[in-house]
Formats: sequence, C-alpha cells, structure tokens
Amino acid sequence: MAKKKIKTVETSGKRKTAIARASVRKGKGRVRVNGSPIEIMEPEMARLKAMEPLAIADAMKKLAKIDIIVNVEGGGIMGQ
Repeated sequence: MAKKKIKTVETSGKRKTAIARASVRKGKGRVRVNGSPIEIMEPEMARLKAMEPLAIADAMKKLAKIDIIVNVEGGGIMGQ
C-alpha cells in the first residue's frame, strides 16, 4: 500500500532579530504558537493582533479545515 503524503505549506518571516516559522496543513482548526494554543498567548494586545487574520479566515470558512503551527524565537515579546 502506498503512503498518503500530507500536504504542508511552510514559510518564515523576520523582523529585526525575531524569526517566525509557520506550517499549515490539513487538520481540525488548531492554531499553536510555540506549542501553546493561541488563545492563551500573552500579552493580550499581541494575541488580538495575531488573531485578526484568523478571524477573517474563519469568516470565509477556511480555518476549520487546517492546523497552523508557528515557532517564534528572538526579538522579545512584541517583536515576535
């Protein structure tokens, strides 16, 4: 039997010394930042800013079918 390949989109971005790497794949609508759900991300202002594009994707009914995993390092809390 042939194995099914899981289609994944990977990208990265930088701001000053912060580096973010994100993976998007089929899933159940989970969004994780550094291994934790985005809903508990601190500070609150950063969480609200990060959730704006997710609200748009959810309104278009695109978010429920994918999982997004983001790993961020460096740059401090707001730089990340």
